[in-house]
Amino acid sequence: MGDYVLTCCSTADLSKEHFEKCGIPVVYFHFQLDGIDYLDDCGESLSSETLFQRMSKGAATHTSQVSPGEYIEFWSRYLTEGKDILHISFSTGLSGTYQSAMIAKAELTILFPERRIYVVDSLGASSGYGLIMNTLAEFKKRGMEIDEMYEWIENNKLRMHHWFYSTDLSFYIRGGRISKGAGMIGQVLNICPLLNMNAQGKLTPREKIRGKKKVMQRALEMMKVHAENSVDYSGKCFLCHSLCMEEARELAAMIEKDFPRLNGKVEIFPIGATIGSHTGPGTVSIFFWGDQRED
Repeated sequence: MGDYVLTCCSTADLSKEHFEKCGIPVVYFHFQLDGIDYLDDCGESLSSETLFQRMSKGAATHTSQVSPGEYIEFWSRYLTEGKDILHISFSTGLSGTYQSAMIAKAELTILFPERRIYVVDSLGASSGYGLIMNTLAEFKKRGMEIDEMYEWIENNKLRMHHWFYSTDLSFYIRGGRISKGAGMIGQVLNICPLLNMNAQGKLTPREKIRGKKKVMQRALEMMKVHAENSVDYSGKCFLCHSLCMEEARELAAMIEKDFPRLNGKVEIFPIGATIGSHTGPGTVSIFFWGDQRED
């Protein structure tokens, strides 16, 4: 088997320990909090709890993607060691980092013509992107070759489902994803929007639901509709949240009750700094393998 390394961006929103356990090196996005620069490094520079607490008090955030130069530096060490690269990138529907990776690939292909470098647009985000990486890491441990894995993920990446809901619309209003007028009405009526990722890797509002309990139940229903084999789904389920662990645990318990064949317990992660800078606190997301996503 040819030696290769499986890499991704920090926007896959898994813990540092989980990435290390899977043997996945990570390239970090950047963010600013009140003008101070940080790496989105799995909460090491700044914990997600601190980030969301400060955002709740009005702290301003700004994010920036990985540059071509950073990709070149990141990958060169593995190419120099004689390893090929399979990089799964953050969705082009949310960021331009895939283009940065392709620029770096073009330069490194000239410097290392004997090496294979594959870059895949995950069309995913957060711990759904992370569940893709977890699955590929398991394939790699079983001996899957890089060419076969590249073909598999290109053919299957749209089967990764991402369902999000938020109980706090203030940061969606601040970021312009919801108009101020609609957002104010939504807050008064206790509207919790349910969103998912479409086939272009973009967050898409699907339903406006009144109340936390109802939107949690609706997210669970969407998993029953779309998961592979419905309630007999036997794959893994990841869940992430922004400063609402109690709610995340409640939803995880609901999933485990209704999906008795799950591959292990639902794994819960904090939403990372890059994505969390846009969602703010109060967001919960579930991720699972299922049918082909559509627009």
